[in-house]
Amino acid sequence: MGQRPAELTPEKSPWHRWGAELRGMREARGLSLEQLGQRVHATRSYLSKLERGQQAPSRQIAAACDRELDVCGAILRAWEQADAEVRGVSTPRVHVSNPAHHVSKMPSDLVTAVAEQATSDDAGICVPARLRDGSVVFVALDRRDVLRGGVGIGAAAAFGVSTPAAADPGTVPGLVRRARSAAAYGGTPVEHLKHLRRLLIDSDNMLGPARALEDVRDYIEVIKELRREAKGVDRHDLMELQTQFAEFASWLYQDLGDFDHARFWLDRAFDWSHTVGDGDLTSYVMARKAQLAGETRDLVDVIDLAEAAQRLARPRSRLAAVARTYESYGHALRGDASESQRAIDDVHGALDRITGDPTPWGVWLNSQYVEVHRAQSLEALGKHDQAAEIFMSAITALPEGYHRDRGVYLARAAVAHAGAGVPEQAAAVGLQALTVAEDTGSGRIFKELSRLDSALLPWQRQPEVAEFRSAFDAVLPHEV
Repeated sequence: MGQRPAELTPEKSPWHRWGAELRGMREARGLSLEQLGQRVHATRSYLSKLERGQQAPSRQIAAACDRELDVCGAILRAWEQADAEVRGVSTPRVHVSNPAHHVSKMPSDLVTAVAEQATSDDAGICVPARLRDGSVVFVALDRRDVLRGGVGIGAAAAFGVSTPAAADPGTVPGLVRRARSAAAYGGTPVEHLKHLRRLLIDSDNMLGPARALEDVRDYIEVIKELRREAKGVDRHDLMELQTQFAEFASWLYQDLGDFDHARFWLDRAFDWSHTVGDGDLTSYVMARKAQLAGETRDLVDVIDLAEAAQRLARPRSRLAAVARTYESYGHALRGDASESQRAIDDVHGALDRITGDPTPWGVWLNSQYVEVHRAQSLEALGKHDQAAEIFMSAITALPEGYHRDRGVYLARAAVAHAGAGVPEQAAAVGLQALTVAEDTGSGRIFKELSRLDSALLPWQRQPEVAEFRSAFDAVLPHEV
């Protein structure tokens, strides 16, 4: 008979409460202390002390537990709350409830994505919610709670009861069997998985990240399993594909607005790319790290990472130009308009030269993409009217099928219109972006719309502005 877990006393102190929440999340994931310890590089006894409140956890261990238990920041937010209480600092406690009329207006495709994966995935997903002070944050929702029409946010809400996986052809064991049987379709497991990745990329462009994310993570596990028995070229090709799936997982998390998980998967992709020995792939992942740093407005890392990616890239290659594009935004964030413009001009000058570059990475780099980044830099530099004009021009030139990207550009254009003092145009464009945000569940769009919501406050009595703010508010769960 196993040893009975020690009874917890969450009422004793903030750290006792945090430890109790950690145990609840760990047990909901079906992990023992030893198993979690192996994942976060901590001993069983240390984690046991944390759960019993006998030792204050560091922020680093809280972040590691949050990442490995995959709870969209719930453990880390609980740590921040406990730390603030211990230090006597007041912080808003993120506990969100959703009245029925708000739940009914959750993004329709997000709910559909939840429905399709509910039988094989109980992990939480992050969605935007409004706090009492009017700000918008991202919180973890249980997939099945969304389906039932009720929303439970906070410590335990990111979890459900796991369902048996072995018999379901959509679970990892079933997917491994199907990948091994790819010869039934005239292919190999690698060809089969490459085709699936292309389909998932197309799905992401049209429907947003929520539909593709869990499939991508499942296929990473499938590839790991296939690598156990593969040899030679097949093993190498599977490792390369695993790296590509990891980078794609990072992108999907980035689009959801979950930057911690996005960094985690980019770090894995970077490590795995060295195992593959593909210099172009390593350079591309490093460039993506620079892009992610820009997305989080990191004034230091974005330029350093972009320069590192250029050093890794082949001279005068497409990937060097991709990294230089992301560097331009880093200079804009630092307020250096001349360096930002110089970088953009360099990339434009390189476009003709790189058309014959054989690498499959960064093939989307064209003048339109570069102009979008010019607009993003201009907006960061406070040149809102120029930024808005370039964004709107880029939107009209977008290829068919780039539904989510259109929403991102619309949202950024709306923010630029607000910055330029044109609230009616900002609100009208913002409403279009909101439609795409609801369809795709894109966290990037919602984050931009949150900025727009705040920027439009001075004009909140204008009818167009009031219409946008009311529509935006209606799709958000609210703090109680």
